[in-house]
Amino acid sequence: MNSTTGLSVRAVASLPGFTLDVGWTVGPGFTVLFGYSGAGKSLTLATIAGVMRPQHGRIRLGERLLFDSASQTWTPPQDRRIGYVSQGAQLFPHMTVRRNVEFALAGVPRGGRAERVAELLERFRVSNLADKRPHQLSGGQRQRAALARALAPSPDALLLDEPLSALDLPIRVEMRELLRQVQRELAIPVVMVTHDLYEACTLADTLVVYSGTGTVQTGTPRELVGEPATPEIRRLLHAIELPASVLEKRNGSDARIIPIDRKEHVA
Repeated sequence: MNSTTGLSVRAVASLPGFTLDVGWTVGPGFTVLFGYSGAGKSLTLATIAGVMRPQHGRIRLGERLLFDSASQTWTPPQDRRIGYVSQGAQLFPHMTVRRNVEFALAGVPRGGRAERVAELLERFRVSNLADKRPHQLSGGQRQRAALARALAPSPDALLLDEPLSALDLPIRVEMRELLRQVQRELAIPVVMVTHDLYEACTLADTLVVYSGTGTVQTGTPRELVGEPATPEIRRLLHAIELPASVLEKRNGSDARIIPIDRKEHVA
C-alpha cells in the first residue's frame, strides 16, 4: 500500500486562444472534474500526468512535489507513478491484452511479471481475453483491459479522461461500480473527467466544477448543488434533476473551495 494522502494542483498555462488557470486540493478519494467543454478539464489531467508543462504553478502528489515553477522542479511523466486511461482506451493495437498489461511492467523483475499480469487480468475480468487484440474486444472489455494496464505498476494516482462516454448504459453502470471498487481497494486519488452530471455525482467524493469563466468550485456533490458559488455554476449543476440519494454526503472528502482570479500568476 502506498502512502499517498492527496493531490494538490495549481496550474497556469497560456495556450493559443485559451488560458488554463485552475487550483484545487483533494484527498485520496474519487474526484470528478465536471464542466463545460473547453474549460480545461482534460488539460488539467495533462499537467498532472506531466504531458503538458504549465508556465506557473505547483503540483504535489502526497509527499512528492511533481512540479513547482518557483523552484523549477519538474518530474518527467515516466517518473510520476501516475496511471492514465483515456476515452478510447488507447491499447496498443498490435499487442494482445496480456502483452498490453506486460508492457506497463517493464521496470518490474521478469520473475514477478507473470503473476502480476494474471492477478490484474483476473481482477478486471479479462483473463479469458488475454490472447485477443483490442479490435476483437467490446468497448467495456477494452476499458477494463486499459484499467489493468494503467494499474499494473501500482501507481500513486489514477487519471481517467471520459473513460465511460462511449459505452452503452448497462456497461457504464457496471464500469462505475468497478471504478469505485478500484478506488476503495487501492486508496489512491482517482481523478476523472466527465460531462455527465448524474455520473459525476454518483461517483464523486469530491466534485470540482470548471466554468467558462475559469472559476473553480470544489466540494461534495451535495455542497455544490446546494450552494453553488456563482450563477454560472448554479446553471451548470441544475441542468438536470438529481435524486436525493445521489447527493448523499460521501465519506473521505477533505476538499476546499478555491476561487481563481485569471489575473493571478504563481511565481
